[in-house]
Amino acid sequence: MFYRIDGRGPHRIALVHSLAADHAFWRPVVERLGEAATILTYDCRGHGTSGKPKGPYTVELFADDLADLFDAVQWQTAVVAGASMGGCVALAFAARHPQRTAGLGLIDTTAWYGADAPQQWAERAGKARTEGLGALVGFQKTRWFGDAFREQHPDVVEAAVATFVRNDVDAYVETCRMLGAADLRAALPGIRVPTRIVVGEEDYATPPAMAQVLHAGIAGSSCTVIDKGRHLTPLDNPDKIVAELRTLLEAAA
Repeated sequence: MFYRIDGRGPHRIALVHSLAADHAFWRPVVERLGEAATILTYDCRGHGTSGKPKGPYTVELFADDLADLFDAVQWQTAVVAGASMGGCVALAFAARHPQRTAGLGLIDTTAWYGADAPQQWAERAGKARTEGLGALVGFQKTRWFGDAFREQHPDVVEAAVATFVRNDVDAYVETCRMLGAADLRAALPGIRVPTRIVVGEEDYATPPAMAQVLHAGIAGSSCTVIDKGRHLTPLDNPDKIVAELRTLLEAAA
């Protein structure tokens, strides 16, 4: 697994990227958070320059990968935060490794995509398999970023697209199946660490209603809706995400 450690702050935080992204997804956050925390970012299984073994993949397997990475860097505990797919992984990590979870950040994510999720994710995977990842770019861009942001920040959009189309198709298909099958609702009542939930107001991939389910299920959690944010708020609103993570780090300490 590829990973890197940045920052020199007193707190420790691991950040888990979204589907078909890589560790660089967090660069805007890392640049703003480095004085407050030591930050672990990495490429999940099947992503970036990490290994791409055959499936099936599960969010629990991804969570155990992160636990193995903690062992490798000699971290016993840390705050864990993730966006979209990364939020599912972070939640699974908190459920499977509670003693290693100092705090939890759930950004633009859900515990369950719904009853139709297996079919919907299978359709997306099938399109990638038959037509290539480039066939999904138009669909992805409008889910990731709002209209104004796409117009004003084409460099951010194109960087995200470039990472997306570099993905291994087989690994992408397996990860889509993983998300379609993921159901972490039963884990919510057992979360006993400081938890901050963040979602974009315009997020229709994991809308505010899904964030509210997380908030209702995790005792003592907070839930913040970012005005005009869409699905990748660490990219379109990094300052607000950093503010949330700073608060989370302080609460975890």
